[in-house]
Amino acid sequence: MGWLTPLLALLALLTRPALGRGGRDHGDWDAAPQPPLPPHEDAARVARFVAHICDWGALGTISTVPAVRGRPFANVFSLSDGPPGAGKGVPYFYLSPMQLSVTDLQVNPYATLTMSLAQTNFCRKRGYDPQSPLCAHIMLSGTVTTVDDTEMEFAKDSLFTRHPEMTTWPSDHNWFVAKLNITNIWVLDYYGGAKIVTPEEYFNVELQ
Repeated sequence: MGWLTPLLALLALLTRPALGRGGRDHGDWDAAPQPPLPPHEDAARVARFVAHICDWGALGTISTVPAVRGRPFANVFSLSDGPPGAGKGVPYFYLSPMQLSVTDLQVNPYATLTMSLAQTNFCRKRGYDPQSPLCAHIMLSGTVTTVDDTEMEFAKDSLFTRHPEMTTWPSDHNWFVAKLNITNIWVLDYYGGAKIVTPEEYFNVELQ
């Protein structure tokens, strides 16, 4: 029966609720009270909510890898739009030139980021499949650029508060802080197809 112990440990990891980073249980509806999902009629507020609750996303770029050059290429990145409860809507990243997607961005900075409440336990608790429209997700498109000195302090605080492990990553990887300059936004949180939100509507939202 010695084989049973590692199996049980693996099952425990697979069934554990998705926790946020920084010891704040950000994004875990069981561990800490979270504000309710905004009504689907308010797509801009839903977009800001998802962007703030999620602490990672899938970033799509146009690949420079020879085997798939010119094709879409997706990669997972940790991110933050602000410390818990103080999000500003801008996704910040901690990137290294060693990452494949960063090489892509150096050639073509256009990218699309998607985040979903399937990354939290919101959808599991309600029995929503990750592809269900009721399991809200957003797509943010724009360009990825390095952060300048005017917002560096906020960007680093946003990232390191929610991803404290970043401060221990190898310095010889030449990490730098970047952000997505959002130009287009789509929200899918209900039946009837994705809704378009303008950047102005998105950034005018005040999180509760």
